[in-house]
Amino acid sequence: MLTLPPPDDELARRREQMVETQIRRRGVRSAAVLDAMARVPRHRFVRASDIDSAYRDCPIAIGLGQTISQPYIVAFMTEALALPPKARVLEVGTGSAYQTAVLARIAGEVFSVEIVPALATGAAQLLSALGHTNVQVRTGDGYDGWPEHAPFDGVIVTAAPDHIPPPLIAQLRIGGRLVVPVGRGDQALLTLTRTVDGLHEEGRIAVRFVPLTR
Repeated sequence: MLTLPPPDDELARRREQMVETQIRRRGVRSAAVLDAMARVPRHRFVRASDIDSAYRDCPIAIGLGQTISQPYIVAFMTEALALPPKARVLEVGTGSAYQTAVLARIAGEVFSVEIVPALATGAAQLLSALGHTNVQVRTGDGYDGWPEHAPFDGVIVTAAPDHIPPPLIAQLRIGGRLVVPVGRGDQALLTLTRTVDGLHEEGRIAVRFVPLTR
């Protein structure tokens, strides 16, 4: 028997509840981030069979061994970037493009690299359909970043390398922030600011991301 997805007004209600209970109450304070999370329709970024679960407090598999991150983690990472107005952002690991769409609501330009061709193609099509004209997606090895568009005000990595990729540091503007999960097994989400002397760690939390593939 075919199960119909929830109506749009019910999905909007769930999205508002998600922002209030999963994000705001956990300490995310950025008005720009809260607004983006409230506006981006997360249910558009999951498989049709998972629409009913789109606003739950958990990651969701999207196929090809990848997941869409827990809403709180998306909000936390976006806030940790502390983006200036009209920021230029590099995202490594487009995946479902949900994080990409949230960034597109806040940044001036978003450049996203995805190593899986099918995901990159699907993400570009969905972002275009949703009207995000300030995003470019390409297929490639995110470890190497996107040097043609550097320097970036922020770099966000949505899969875990076992070390911080040096090219991503080199492409970060002085004063810009890198948010990246690092490790195999035990992982830490690091927030790092590039200074004239190197990288300054701003904070870390324990996380679990899929490995960064090359």
